[in-house]
Amino acid sequence: MQDTTPDSRVFLFLQGPHGPYFHQLARAVRQAGAACWRIGFNAGDAVFWPERASYLPFTDPPETWPQHFAATCDEKQVTDIVLYGDTRPIHAHAVSIARARGLRIHVFEEGYIRPYWVTYERGGSNGHSRLMQMSVDEMRAALALSDLDAPLPPARWGDMREHVFYGALYHWFVMCANRRYRQFRPHRSLSVGQEFRLYLKRLLTMPFTALDRWLASRRIRRGGFPYHVVLLQLAHDSSFREHSPFGSMQDFLEVVMRGFAEGAPRHHHLVFKAHPLEDGRVPIRAELGRLARSLGLEGRVHFVRGGKLAQLLADARSAVTVNSTAAQQVLYRGIPLKTFGNAVYNKPEFTSTLPLPEFFAGALRPDGAAYKDYRRFLLETSQVAGGFYAARSRRQLIRQVVDMMLDEEDPYDALRSGTAAPRQQLRAVR
Repeated sequence: MQDTTPDSRVFLFLQGPHGPYFHQLARAVRQAGAACWRIGFNAGDAVFWPERASYLPFTDPPETWPQHFAATCDEKQVTDIVLYGDTRPIHAHAVSIARARGLRIHVFEEGYIRPYWVTYERGGSNGHSRLMQMSVDEMRAALALSDLDAPLPPARWGDMREHVFYGALYHWFVMCANRRYRQFRPHRSLSVGQEFRLYLKRLLTMPFTALDRWLASRRIRRGGFPYHVVLLQLAHDSSFREHSPFGSMQDFLEVVMRGFAEGAPRHHHLVFKAHPLEDGRVPIRAELGRLARSLGLEGRVHFVRGGKLAQLLADARSAVTVNSTAAQQVLYRGIPLKTFGNAVYNKPEFTSTLPLPEFFAGALRPDGAAYKDYRRFLLETSQVAGGFYAARSRRQLIRQVVDMMLDEEDPYDALRSGTAAPRQQLRAVR
């Protein structure tokens, strides 16, 4: 049996969310008695890990990474690895090696129930999560050991501007101060300079985006027509790339538009809701216009650039997505949902199996009681109150998650065995 006391643990951090979250988390883990190291792959990683003594730069060619990672685990006697997302190549290689060695794998992700929670799991996330193999009945059995009420979200949240700011700052350092890391290759298709310009554009054009969003939302509210919502994702997001059947965002748009043209009543409209961080690298608006003209849907297709989803869902007849976590809000409101990719919420009790034309013609509502149990299970296990970016939300997250990382059991097993710690109540983050 592994020694699980903090003094025996050595945590190796890989890439994390943009900003200071991983460094602050490691500082809290050290205070419990464990050792922490960080491997950095570029100047952005380095600047957000100011403690040089525990920083290990990786400056070799990418193809040597698996051997380098294994050697580092041996040298530092690593017991745990910590990472943000598990699909980028450096993380996928590390997870494979760590699993073969019996190391604990701590995976952080954006919350499955967003934006007021963060996801913390062991072994994998999204399509690699243990939730993929769990049935609602198994979750209900675990919940029988708890009588806590599910926490309500706060009225306000404050992470979006910080998220965009840290993203722009991170890519600036990679673009302008990366001399030491000449072998670095980003895990996305765009260059670092292109990524930086997109983040900067997003930051500078926020007021104009807000005006465009307000005008589009106003047209929908005043239109008086029934409508269906399509929840878009970032085309470069790992959930879309790794856990969906589509090769491109354009493929998904065409499938949805054709299904709507074939099955929806002629007086219904289709509203495409962009991801809040959509940066324009895919010409979504132009593609929707082209498809609307070719399919005879002109005047019935709308594009909303980000913003809050709740107002759109208030009057929506149904929703479609690949595997966006925003679908949790759809299910919470009892709205029929169609998904195409692997998702932790893709359970037979919740999501429709109808072909898309039939779905748009008239789909059944999800099983509300089953979804409430599923949601409560997540909130008592892998969903942790807080966020990665705003200072106050980071403090709220770290206050809980350190004990979860040091626990011998992962969050799902801890609930089953009755050892899960009481969950922190949410507060508004400003």
